Amino acid sequence: MKKPLGTETNSLQTATILSVSPANDDCLALQRIFENGSDWAAYTKCRWSLIARRTLASALTSLRQLRIRVVLCERELLPGSWLDMLEQIAALPDPPLLIVTSRLADERLWAEALNRGAYDVLAKPFDRTEVVRVISLAWLHSNIRREVPA
Repeated sequence: MKKPLGTETNSLQTATILSVSPANDDCLALQRIFENGSDWAAYTKCRWSLIARRTLASALTSLRQLRIRVVLCERELLPGSWLDMLEQIAALPDPPLLIVTSRLADERLWAEALNRGAYDVLAKPFDRTEVVRVISLAWLHSNIRREVPA
C-alpha cells in the first residue's frame, strides 16, 4: 500500500534554505513554517532544512561551505543590505536565487529587486502559504536552471 505524499521522507533529497536576517522574529517564524515538511514535499519532493544567519559575513561563509540554492535575505542587514548579498552571491560559481524579505515590501522594492536580479520579494510578517509557494517555486526554478545547458 502506498503512503500519502510527503510521508515517505527516507528517499527524499534535502533542500537547504539560507535565511539572513538580524531579527530573531524572522528566524522563529520561518522555523515554525519549516516544521511541517509535508507541505514542502508535496510541491518539490524534498525534505527542507533551514539555516539562519544574522550577518552577511556569516551567510557568505555558509554559502561557500554548503550547497544552497535559495537564500532569503532581509532588506536591511547590519551592516549592509540585500543588494550587498546579491552582489556577493553573483560572484559564486553556482549562485543561489535570492528572495528579499521586508516589512516594507511595496511595489517599489518588488520592482527594484526583480530588475536587479532577485528572484522575488516576501512580505513580513510571513504568511505560511506564501512562503511555501515562493520558496518551492524558487527551488524548482533553480533545478530547471541547472538542467538546461547554458
